[in-house]
Amino acid sequence: MSQTKIFARLKADHDRHRELLDRIDATHGDSDERRALFETFRVEVTAHAASEEMSLYATMLANPDLRDEAQHSVAEHKEIEDYLTELYEMDFSSTGWLTRFRTMKERYLHHIDEEEEEMFPEAEKGLSEAKKRELVKIFEKEKPKEKAKAADEEPSSEHAKA
Repeated sequence: MSQTKIFARLKADHDRHRELLDRIDATHGDSDERRALFETFRVEVTAHAASEEMSLYATMLANPDLRDEAQHSVAEHKEIEDYLTELYEMDFSSTGWLTRFRTMKERYLHHIDEEEEEMFPEAEKGLSEAKKRELVKIFEKEKPKEKAKAADEEPSSEHAKA
């Protein structure tokens, strides 16, 4: 039954993110397709990270045995946010953009693989079925709000440093 809970929901987002990353990587130059896919990815990942932090990570931070892993993942979320801001501000047609994108892609794939292979199994051990249902409800409630917020906010260096 837990497969319908928080971890399956987070992994479904990760699978969508992997697909978007591959589609962006296949684009060329400053195209409408590259810009649209990147914006979709930026909004989706920003909302996912914020909602994940409000649901699963909040619970993990309260557990001394899981706190270090949660703090590590929050730091990686910030790193990805910084990459997204940098990419947003770069010339989409430059070779530097694609190089930087691929660096961010590699870091993000590392992050979600680490979550799925190490963090999620460890966190799941200590969660009751009721808690898993509660966490997925929080995630599902927060994500649409965070998505709207991310879509309305234009990333900037000042915002990333705030």
